[in-house]
Amino acid sequence: MPERKPPAAYGARAVAGLTGRLPNPFPRPLGPNALRYLQEVVDSGLTVDMLGRFERAFAEATGAKHCIATPGCTPALAALAAAFGFEPGDEIIVSPVTDYGTLQGLIREQYIPVFADVEAGSVNLSARTIAPLITDRSRAILCVHMTGLMCDMDPIVELANSRGLVVYEDACQAVLSTYRGRYAGRLGLAGAFSFDSEKTMGSDVGGCVITDDDGLAERLRFIAHSRGAVQEPGFGRIHAEPGYALRMPQCTAALCLAQLEVIAEQVARRDRMARRITALVEQVEGVTPLPIPDYQEVYSAWMLGFSLEPGRFVCDAEEFAGQLAEAGLTGAGTGKYYLMPAACTFLGEWAAAGRYPYSQPPASRTYRYGPEACPTAWEFLQSFIRWSTFCEKYTEADCDLVARIVGEVADRNRR
Repeated sequence: MPERKPPAAYGARAVAGLTGRLPNPFPRPLGPNALRYLQEVVDSGLTVDMLGRFERAFAEATGAKHCIATPGCTPALAALAAAFGFEPGDEIIVSPVTDYGTLQGLIREQYIPVFADVEAGSVNLSARTIAPLITDRSRAILCVHMTGLMCDMDPIVELANSRGLVVYEDACQAVLSTYRGRYAGRLGLAGAFSFDSEKTMGSDVGGCVITDDDGLAERLRFIAHSRGAVQEPGFGRIHAEPGYALRMPQCTAALCLAQLEVIAEQVARRDRMARRITALVEQVEGVTPLPIPDYQEVYSAWMLGFSLEPGRFVCDAEEFAGQLAEAGLTGAGTGKYYLMPAACTFLGEWAAAGRYPYSQPPASRTYRYGPEACPTAWEFLQSFIRWSTFCEKYTEADCDLVARIVGEVADRNRR
């Protein structure tokens, strides 16, 4: 029998038992109207349109024309993949450093993910790393704003427009981040968000898609909310396409609406604290924090991290992170598992076996996955340390404590 490994944990369970000297996101602070909105759902006997209220409010908050709410971020991206209606074997160019939720919809629709490498010292792809991967089977570019740091979107959109490709955004870690005065999720055809309990605007679960495109919004509601069904007089529901039941529950919408009312203030605080930590950690010799680009006015930071400069320390990143956690940096660890071409081992197995859609046809060529698919990203993650317990509870004193802990561990291990 193969060794049985424990299943992955999410939300409060994922950080249960963590110790340290810094704030933990849980218990999450909820908007002051949370109980009121939940009570409305109960008192109405489930007739109140809390889902519609949240959709209208989030669209207004981001300046989008449409918001389609879903049970989570993975369903939001899956709904988009289904709504596009590409063919099996079509290619979606996607960020390699992300979470499986970015890919699930692509895989279920039998598209082929093509991973563009990141820029050196970054967790994000760029127009430069995307361009060589465009083929006659490319259909879209899916940009992930990892940790809340924005991809440089204008060159990506310009490249996509010149090649007739769709651009859309995984903004699940970047709610209210801004790029040259525009919100994350508003820079391509559509953007997907997460309101899962551990995310920046944490509810119990939840997600949504925003878009200005009337046709896409209508199709998303048809595919994701109506299960691909239409009403036929004298018959009833006709399922014209294989759709999904990906509607956000009313109680989740109530919590999301309450969280939306306080998120701007919380993001502003995260931005201030993230920039303070970045400036302080930059002063630690041999340590390089994730750079905050000049084009990003607001950094809705969900996770913070830094890299160890090669050859500067007597230990590797794994041991360095363990010492940070022991010294009190709550949740410190490495993030190699974020490299999707390496973490999604089934992709390599399917491609090697020629399993559909990697058979030819519908695939037009042979694909290979693994760490070597994105060598810059893989090299970067060998020395990258992050902590995903960063939250709006941080104070300036907490930021100073982060810098002291990093500095002390660095001094103890410096060559």
